[in-house]
Amino acid sequence: MQLLGIDLGTSSVKTLLMKASGQILGRGSAEYHIYHPQPGYAEQRPEDWWQATVAAVHQAIESAEEDPPSIMAIGLSGQMHGTVLLNGSMELLAPAVIWPDQRSKDQVLEITEMIGAEPLVQLTGSPIATGFQAATIRWYQQHRPDLWQKVEMILAPKDYLRWLLAGELHTDPSDGSGTLLFDARQRAWSGKLLKLLDIQEDQLPPVLPSDRIAGQLTRRAAKDLGLASGIPVVTGAADTACGMLGAGVIDDLTLLLTISTGGQLILPAAEVNVDKKGRIHTFCSAYAPDSGQPAWYQMAATLSAGLSLRWLRDQVGLMTSWAEKVPAGAKGLIFLPYLVGERTPHMDPLARGLFLGLTTSHGRAELVRAVMEGVTLACYDAYSILADIGARPGRIVMAGGGARSSLWQRIVADVFGLPVQSLETTEQAAAGAVLLAGSGLGLFDLRTQADQWTEYGLPIAPDHFNQAHYRELFDVFRAAYPKHRADFERLNTL
Repeated sequence: MQLLGIDLGTSSVKTLLMKASGQILGRGSAEYHIYHPQPGYAEQRPEDWWQATVAAVHQAIESAEEDPPSIMAIGLSGQMHGTVLLNGSMELLAPAVIWPDQRSKDQVLEITEMIGAEPLVQLTGSPIATGFQAATIRWYQQHRPDLWQKVEMILAPKDYLRWLLAGELHTDPSDGSGTLLFDARQRAWSGKLLKLLDIQEDQLPPVLPSDRIAGQLTRRAAKDLGLASGIPVVTGAADTACGMLGAGVIDDLTLLLTISTGGQLILPAAEVNVDKKGRIHTFCSAYAPDSGQPAWYQMAATLSAGLSLRWLRDQVGLMTSWAEKVPAGAKGLIFLPYLVGERTPHMDPLARGLFLGLTTSHGRAELVRAVMEGVTLACYDAYSILADIGARPGRIVMAGGGARSSLWQRIVADVFGLPVQSLETTEQAAAGAVLLAGSGLGLFDLRTQADQWTEYGLPIAPDHFNQAHYRELFDVFRAAYPKHRADFERLNTL
């Protein structure tokens, strides 16, 4: 019995073909571009998502030893916050605006002032940020009213993919709560927010549980994918919610740190425990409230984690192996990884990247180490807020591309002062989608199976000497942003 998981990520789609026992039979991936038609814009073409999905599904099937495939269900995961606009014929009206997009900074301020910062957080569980659906929709209303009047349906990326797969319009609580149009406690669209923002509820998809069967694979989609039609397709969940499942992070004793394009810190929560200052997000998880499992999670996010290292590599061809010989602290060089603005804790789309302390004694190896440390210090800055409101995890599970670097694992252990274990797979969101598919068929209990499937690397303990050094470095790092905030604002106008 086979299950297929599809994860529609920010830069690629990943697929996993697995047995219900957890054995991986095949995997696939296909990349697509992020387009920046203007400074601060971040868009993707949903047509590219479908082409990549078709390619990645074929890869997974072709790499599996079992032929022909006998797939019993399909699960979905996808990047959060993005906005796909459709007309009455369910045709695309514009490219998808995705989460790194910064065009809606004025709308973020407007919505926050309209509702009030604390009431908004209390209702939705989160502060609003650029790239979130609520802000993007407001931008379209104000800057493209001609287009907005044609909008009949607004979807998140994974929900558009399901529309192509099954011809059904739905979302789940985890993606719903990422729009900032959602009541996090009631797990439903907020009539109050929709009225204030002039959005009709029938412009948004009905909400189903993450592991509910939402439709069946259509003949057209089946032909493209090389599969049989009629395969059940579950609702699915946001990539962070699926990533929790695929990483086996099932209680608040484990902090999930994902370093991919962005950096995310995720901690399961049994209730909506908001930060009144609006510095972190609380979203719905893939678990139902009556399941006895954590139905929410707290998330802090930094925008330029792996993106910072990729930027440096692309510009000057630097490699992480060079940083192995550089001592902790990169010889007094600090990097602020705010290349596309920043979320937690600053919520500032105008923040800029910065090397601090650069001298002639610093070479390419120190630059690489400083970037890796700067990203980690930014993640620790975000974690400190979780700690302020009660988080006390005993270990870190590290995922994403950064988890493949043993050096980065050691830096994380030393900065956080906690043992670190990496996932043996980098496809935890796709694995979470598989788990939802199996749960939707009633094959297993979601929590039990998530715990049993996960495999970790050996734990890395913190070096207490390095930990003490990083504490001093963090003080300098944390003080740098407020000192340069006015400079960032001015540079944005030049």
